Amino acid sequence: MLKLSLQQKLLQKLSPQQIQLMKLLQIPTIGLEQRIKEELEINPALEEGEPETDENSDTDEDFETNEEKNEEKSRDDFSLDEYIDDDEIPAYKLSVNNNPEPDERKEIPFSIGNTFQENISSQLGLRVLDDKSFLIAEYLIGNLDEDGYLRRELSAIVDDLAFSQNLIASEAELLEVLMVIQEFDPAGIGARSLQECLLIQLRRKQRETKHISNVLTLELAIKIIDKNFEEFSKKHYDKIAKNLDINEEVLKEAMQEILHLNPRPGNSAMDGQKSTVQVIPDFILVNNEGNLELSLNSRNAPNLRVSKSYNDMLEHYSKARLKDKEKKEAVSFVKQKLDTAKWFIDAIQQRQQTLMITMDAILNYQREYFLEGDETKLRPMILKDIAEIVGMDISTVSRVANSKYIQTPFGTKLLKSFFSESLSTDSGEEVSTKEVKKILEECIAAEKKSKPLTDDKLTKILKENGYNIARRTVAKYREQLNIPVARLRKEL
Repeated sequence: MLKLSLQQKLLQKLSPQQIQLMKLLQIPTIGLEQRIKEELEINPALEEGEPETDENSDTDEDFETNEEKNEEKSRDDFSLDEYIDDDEIPAYKLSVNNNPEPDERKEIPFSIGNTFQENISSQLGLRVLDDKSFLIAEYLIGNLDEDGYLRRELSAIVDDLAFSQNLIASEAELLEVLMVIQEFDPAGIGARSLQECLLIQLRRKQRETKHISNVLTLELAIKIIDKNFEEFSKKHYDKIAKNLDINEEVLKEAMQEILHLNPRPGNSAMDGQKSTVQVIPDFILVNNEGNLELSLNSRNAPNLRVSKSYNDMLEHYSKARLKDKEKKEAVSFVKQKLDTAKWFIDAIQQRQQTLMITMDAILNYQREYFLEGDETKLRPMILKDIAEIVGMDISTVSRVANSKYIQTPFGTKLLKSFFSESLSTDSGEEVSTKEVKKILEECIAAEKKSKPLTDDKLTKILKENGYNIARRTVAKYREQLNIPVARLRKEL
């Protein structure tokens, strides 16, 4: 049975303008450039450049009165066809694909190179293979990952060849072709494991060397990888020396040969095709004799304006007697594009203000750090601290800090890296976890590599310096710094 009821609800909804601002806030500078280009393409009422000013607006009052009379006289005679034939056609309709003039066009250079698989396939043409072996080799090369390894089982590839290529082959035939691929450059390509990759490189190096002493050292290195790989991976050097009945000096020479090998040969083959990611800072900080000067990157402040031709078009339409449905739709279209352009320009300006206000608060909060660049000077700071200073929501500060960079005299830094939790010392002082991590890095960098510091010893050192933290916390910080455990840091 249906029932009618009267309910009162309080809802909070974001306007389209607010949603647009939030989206613009979270994108970095390079993303903002792309977003502006997209808006310029889809909205002809938005243009690049300084706002236009009407020079004749305040020069001749008689001219204005005559214009008003002429406009009033022409209201009844106005037609859409006459307007379309007028010379004041919007500029975007006259350009091809909405691109600038040919003389102003700027091309972005980019490099084109062969892919990793193409480089390996080019070596395949230098080998004498029958048609079947050639097809198998091409398929195997296509299955190599970015490290240059063949991770899939040969049995699975046999099935793939049968179903997708209608090619019947045995695992022995695949293995024979794989041995050919493993002879290609760089050494180690086509290996199925790290152990096999290192052995391929050592055996090739052994064949190419002519010095007897190097041959003996390489033979020992091959024995270490072939027979004692588990001990090698765990850095149990004492067990390796005992198993092979060698002294530490001889073991050290063999280990040097192994450590100079490339565990990811595919990466070296792709070095020419890898593109470096350029970080464009959103803010620029200059230390002028102790006076910190903060500025916004000019790419964050583009010159945008509302199209004058569209403004004039709307004025003409509004003064004409619009009765036709098509004319009313035209007015609606023009007004919508003008409103969207104004909202977008306002959102860009609000983005600039929000970025500057937030960064200025971070700069004042971490002033000692920005003066010297010493990470131990970083104060504990969370999003809530900055949100309270600037009077904004935590989510807004998070959007600003998440993907923005600042160029400082000591490097380009991510804003997010300035935020950290607090930690209490024995004296009751609140310090940043960044400070503790910095001390951990310094301790590990200065440790004796033959006997690296364990987490227990690192914990003891920190406690001696007044940082009372647990061993598991030290292990967590070490993992966050991508530093392996003491056993894996051990060197001969």
